[in-house]
Amino acid sequence: MVELRDTRERPLRDLRISVTDRCNMRCRYCMPREVFGSDFAFLSKIDILTYEEIDRLAGLFISLGVEKIRLSGGEPLLRKDLHELISMLALREVEIAMTTNGVLLPRYAPALSAAGLDRVTVSLDALDEATFAAITDSGHTVAAVLAGIEAAESVGLGPIKINTVVKKGVNEDELVDLVERFSSRDIAVRFIEYMDVGATNGWAMDDVVTANEIRNIITELKPLQAQYPGEVAKRYRLPQGGEVGLITSVTEPFCGDCTRARLSADGHLYTCLFASQGLDLLTPMREGASDTDLLALIESCWLARDDQYSEIRTESSPTRTRVEMSYIGG
Repeated sequence: MVELRDTRERPLRDLRISVTDRCNMRCRYCMPREVFGSDFAFLSKIDILTYEEIDRLAGLFISLGVEKIRLSGGEPLLRKDLHELISMLALREVEIAMTTNGVLLPRYAPALSAAGLDRVTVSLDALDEATFAAITDSGHTVAAVLAGIEAAESVGLGPIKINTVVKKGVNEDELVDLVERFSSRDIAVRFIEYMDVGATNGWAMDDVVTANEIRNIITELKPLQAQYPGEVAKRYRLPQGGEVGLITSVTEPFCGDCTRARLSADGHLYTCLFASQGLDLLTPMREGASDTDLLALIESCWLARDDQYSEIRTESSPTRTRVEMSYIGG
């Protein structure tokens, strides 16, 4: 195995694969309906990586040091027969996780588990139905997401994590309720600072509930040691037991040990969540590039990587062109 290190000595350990750019929600911070409406031109089937192509690329990334693959979207469970892809990936020596909004888990969790999916992270930004509806703009309900979490638990897709994007004036009053709901179970809630991903969510620093503010809302948190280098969330033990995490990309950046690469549904490699452009791997692959050719492309891209967006974020950063989160997952 070749260990790649970028210009800041960060290894390649994690690969996040978006299997679709489509979603069944229109969350305000990710896919606002006024942009991603009924007339939006989503990727066509021919422009999306096939499962065989994803599996081939995954094998190449694993040979370069990737230890964990996370499937995302859009909403990954909108991709037909996703369990077939998981069955392919499960033959490789890699952990397989998935991030989902949860509403389709009651239907698909058994097949996903049987295929070899290790665990899921479920996005849930509020327990109050009205607040949830305002955020997701979808017609789906909190009850549907909770049913998805129960379905994942029942087939062993854990430890489950909950991802909650916190936006000022929208859902910061939900934090304590979320902690209380899940702290007695083997489910960690992770609160995410509202980020300036893409160019369509109207991000402003005034909308960010900072990590310090979150720590003041959820009191008596005891810091825990990171479980591995490059861990995204800062972890804390709760007084009553259980765990919460804070993902602090805006106010307490963690670019220095970021080990993540992202593969979009149309086969572009992105080296940062806030990247402006990606490296096209789909075209050379379909034009007959060998594994050696593709490895050379991936290696040169990672070796040249110097991303540190969150460490150099400025007031002018919202004007910078960035890929939308729905193309490369979270």
